[in-house]
Amino acid sequence: MPGAAPNIERNGGDQQRSATLEITTVHHNRNIHEDFQYPPDDKVANILWTRHQSSDSDAVGNPPPPRRRRPEIMSEPPVPVQPKLTPQFCFSTVTLRDFLRTSRSAIDDSITQNLNALITPATRGFDPSSTSQRTPRSLSRQQIDPASCQDFKDKVLFPAWQARSDVLSYCALVATSPDPDDPEAVVREAELEKNRERVVDERLDPYSARFFPREPRTEQLAMLIRQEQGVENIVRSRTWGLVKERCGDLDGDFEKALAMWRKQRVA
Repeated sequence: MPGAAPNIERNGGDQQRSATLEITTVHHNRNIHEDFQYPPDDKVANILWTRHQSSDSDAVGNPPPPRRRRPEIMSEPPVPVQPKLTPQFCFSTVTLRDFLRTSRSAIDDSITQNLNALITPATRGFDPSSTSQRTPRSLSRQQIDPASCQDFKDKVLFPAWQARSDVLSYCALVATSPDPDDPEAVVREAELEKNRERVVDERLDPYSARFFPREPRTEQLAMLIRQEQGVENIVRSRTWGLVKERCGDLDGDFEKALAMWRKQRVA
């Protein structure tokens, strides 16, 4: 048919243009994929590893050199702070005993460790001849430099002893003074009045004459102070014996040494 030829040509042209468009699109997409290339796995790992590396490491990735540790310096033991001296502090026997126990534990109970901390063997330097023979020497019996010993006594030992002496002396004075604020005074007076009115007949009740009055808190405090003063003398005698052994032959006992330190402090 003569009219069918243009339609065939038109259809053929459309198919050709469509095929050309598909080829162009595929080629364009291929160029996009070729331009954008994903990094290989090893590069991704290097990127992640670089992010997590420490700033101390160098550019090559080697670990940082080990840091030199500073030598540990033994500090002086802390001296317990003396509490504010008030009658309420003395009558609170738990608080009073806690202060005395803490002070003795920090200074006297650990006197061997405190004295060992004063020894600095590195100041002499290394002696090669010391390895020629084995002469074990106990650290707990090694003599201490007199200057270090004197500094320890003046700044640590004697101040702790003086703080405890001040507390015991003040509380002993409170125990012998009138106590108008005693909360049990009214109860104690009532018990005494009741005991006066009680009928005692030992033939009917052999225990009827027994009466145990409630002790005032001043008497309880006085008994506690006497006990703590006895403990204090024992503790100081033991501590002073170790100090004399490690620091050399010191003249006199701890009472004379403490009294001399007090005079020097006042002067």
